[in-house]
Amino acid sequence: MGPARANEPVQEAYGRLLDAFGPQGWWPARTRMEMIVGAILTQHTAWTNVERAIAELRASGLLTPEALATMPEAALARHIRAAGTYRIKAKRIKAFIDYLDTAHGCRLDRLFRLPTDRLRKELLAVPGIGPETADCILLYAGRRPVFVVDAYTRRILVRHDWLRPGSSYDVTAQTCAGAFSGLNNRERAHVFGEFHALIVETGKRFCRSRPRCEECPLAGLLPRGGPRDG
Repeated sequence: MGPARANEPVQEAYGRLLDAFGPQGWWPARTRMEMIVGAILTQHTAWTNVERAIAELRASGLLTPEALATMPEAALARHIRAAGTYRIKAKRIKAFIDYLDTAHGCRLDRLFRLPTDRLRKELLAVPGIGPETADCILLYAGRRPVFVVDAYTRRILVRHDWLRPGSSYDVTAQTCAGAFSGLNNRERAHVFGEFHALIVETGKRFCRSRPRCEECPLAGLLPRGGPRDG
């Protein structure tokens, strides 16, 4: 099923998940800098581990661009050990801070004045920041109407036959975002944030590697014969 044909069921899926789980209120962070750091730390680890690392950084007063700019990489790595692969993630956080300092004078307000397309391009040029991390930053810290695609998103869409297996990140994002083209940018940003969080909740509870479809709020949207292989 192509993106245009998937729009209606994707929209219905959002409504069903919202009814089942309620508003999620993501991203769970106090500041934009905390959101950005969290988006980098959550790569390849559970959010509970990120929360521990964030709490350590917050307690140490390190969740500002200025503090992170002066913190040696090795010391930063020790503070985020709970998030796993902490040396790699410390390098990525420092790479983002170096970019922020060089290109925008270490000012997040200057960073988020950029148009969305240009900002996304600049973020993707930072070592260690891929499409999912860049879009998390754009959506949650920048309130831009971009759809964040993760492994749960692909799995749910493929199993419901709304997306072809092996589809690119951009095609997957378009399939989801296209279902809400009638909303304005502010509304889309809100819906995309909620939908991403609801998809994660669905993935954790039901759409696992071995699915629990009979208990899932999206069971009634499955194709005949059950979930498709992805």
